[in-house]
Amino acid sequence: MFLIAGGTLAVPIVAFIASFYLWPSVLIRIYYWYWRRALGMQVRFSNHGNYQFCYSYRGKPGPKPSVLMLHGFSAHKDMWLTIVKFLPKNMHLVCVDMPGHEGTTRSCLDDYSVDGQVKRIRQFVESIRMNRKPFHLVGTSMGGHIAGVYAAEYPADLCSLTLLCPAGLQYPNESKFIKQLRELNEDEHVHRVPLIPSTPEEMEEMLKLCSYVRFKIPQQILQGLVDVRIPHNDFYRKLFSELVGEKSRHLLQERMSKITTPTQIIWGNQDQVLDVSGAQVLADALPSSQLHILENCGHTVIMERPRKTAKLITDFLASMHNTDNNKKQQ
Repeated sequence: MFLIAGGTLAVPIVAFIASFYLWPSVLIRIYYWYWRRALGMQVRFSNHGNYQFCYSYRGKPGPKPSVLMLHGFSAHKDMWLTIVKFLPKNMHLVCVDMPGHEGTTRSCLDDYSVDGQVKRIRQFVESIRMNRKPFHLVGTSMGGHIAGVYAAEYPADLCSLTLLCPAGLQYPNESKFIKQLRELNEDEHVHRVPLIPSTPEEMEEMLKLCSYVRFKIPQQILQGLVDVRIPHNDFYRKLFSELVGEKSRHLLQERMSKITTPTQIIWGNQDQVLDVSGAQVLADALPSSQLHILENCGHTVIMERPRKTAKLITDFLASMHNTDNNKKQQ
């Protein structure tokens, strides 16, 4: 019986070690699956015609606003799990895979410009009937760009807006990432983008670029992260080209005067991807907005300061909800 018990315990241990060294990408997928279950997030699909959206959610619509979260470039819905952990369990949360990402339809015929993605997100909102009452929209980086333009185009859908280090602005100061891009273009290494790694070494450099906090990540996990991304790198390059093209590059800057939704701006003071000087550009254009600059924090705000970010969003929503209640009572 001792041998049987020992053998039973050995199986998962051996499986874990084998996954760590041989199939680290499998281990990463299992990790996200377990984390979703632990936080009560369920994965569902919705359709708009022949187009399929993949999303995760927790809770049900109630008297308080629902929250829709839009992730950044080359990420997926599970990137929000770090923040979900610190958000109230009775809050209705929806995290969607952006067009072409993870479980959402990817088509070579689709329009991946910012305007094109905004229209797709509106289709998703309509497909799950999320706009039956105004909801709170959160977006980070590319997702922040899209969230801001969404607010400009569909103000009636929203009660409030949170933008985390959004793209789409003309930044007074040039970031390290923008400098790297310019140097690569001058050297005619157009196919190389620091945010699209193909080796563990490039993955490590990307993480250093995106984060002020230095995470110690084993080489095998870096390899797993690369293995998960490599099959999608051609798509990421096409998407990146769309995002930096003339049609999309500064679209949030061009449309921000149309944003009437109460807005919260959160930015890492040490952001090396999108310079923190963009925060003041937005704040000046949206006089009633709330601005929060997080010290000792880079571009990946939700990874580096998840508890603080969750609290800022929760407090902002509470203040908006209380304001609405006071208006109704008057």
